[in-house]
Amino acid sequence: MRQAATRVEDSEYELFQRTAASLGTTAADALRMFIYSFNDHHGFPYPVQSRRLQVEPFDNEADATRFATDLAMDLLEDTN
Repeated sequence: MRQAATRVEDSEYELFQRTAASLGTTAADALRMFIYSFNDHHGFPYPVQSRRLQVEPFDNEADATRFATDLAMDLLEDTN
């Protein structure tokens, strides 16, 4: 039998422990359950996708300034 280890931020691990406890299990058992489920599904046992928006950078500073100015003007018009 092997031991699996990883590094996460302290706050994330503390939340993980509290969440596991609220579900009546331990962090170690939750990781074990994930590993078994991951292997049974031959990958993630749930859909994996990013919730972050895809952001395209501006080509240049002038385009960024124009965008910010137009956005500000639209907001001003909406408040009047």
